[in-house]
Amino acid sequence: MRSSIVAWLIAAVCTVAAQTAVAQADWPKREVRIFVGFSAGGSTDIVARLLAQELSKAWGQAVLVENRAGATGNIAAELVAKAKPDGYTLLMGSVGPLAINASLFKAMPFDNLKDFTPITLVTHVPNMLVVNPRALPVATFPDLIAAAKANPGKYFYASTGSGTSSHLSAELLKMQAGIDIVHVPYKGAVAVTDLLSGESVHLMFATVPSLINHVRAGKLRALAVTSTARSGTAPDLPTVAELGFPGFEASSWFALVGPAGVPRDIVLKISTEVARALKQPELREKLVPQGADPVGSTPEELAEYMRSETAKWAKVVQAVGAKVD
Repeated sequence: MRSSIVAWLIAAVCTVAAQTAVAQADWPKREVRIFVGFSAGGSTDIVARLLAQELSKAWGQAVLVENRAGATGNIAAELVAKAKPDGYTLLMGSVGPLAINASLFKAMPFDNLKDFTPITLVTHVPNMLVVNPRALPVATFPDLIAAAKANPGKYFYASTGSGTSSHLSAELLKMQAGIDIVHVPYKGAVAVTDLLSGESVHLMFATVPSLINHVRAGKLRALAVTSTARSGTAPDLPTVAELGFPGFEASSWFALVGPAGVPRDIVLKISTEVARALKQPELREKLVPQGADPVGSTPEELAEYMRSETAKWAKVVQAVGAKVD
């Protein structure tokens, strides 16, 4: 009798496992949602929507992008962290919620290294330093530093939110250059809109995709990029590091993650398809001119990158004393 019960239990477990494997092999059977923690039009949103189009074509299912802006990306990240780990709810996360915020906020609604399933690092995106030439008529990076030193507290810089790489890039420059410029935080891409008006703020650091079209149109003037190497989008634009601040680096990056516990085969299916899409000339031709460097890492590579970035930004946050309640 006992052996019969054991045999029945084993058979039941095997049946469930087989059914689960079949279900996962057929994934996705319905629409997939990718949440973005910032407003529409920002660089995270741009990359997410371009990738969603490719994934939708590949899977024959709708891949929808939903914006849940707020708390420096934490609102969308928390939603995904607490979602069912079936692969249908994903996050296009950025350096903020996936690395910086862990040391920026006193209390976090999730653990960035434990509550997500790393899937793939999608792109690296350098920040660009720009000024509104009508509000701050400087032609070069040295001109900006000289103007700021001569007028402490006079110039205001916008950011896409407190604790974002947009904010911390400027704080690093303040610390290293010994200048006094005033922070004006916004919620996402609206910061660029206000900078374009030239009425409230004079300059800002933001990702290349969110600024490049305005620079090309002559509405904003680019002075430098924050990556360790020059951007392929604007190869004539020097890095902050080569302009007298060795080691200065504060780039953004975007990664696709799901809730902790997403089945391994679904994770590999997504990461493989994203890597394939990022190699397609059609997608690269849309990303690279926008300043986004396609990556397409393995889940393991992303997990290690998130750990190293979390440690790096913790030191930066402590150094500049940035905090969000």
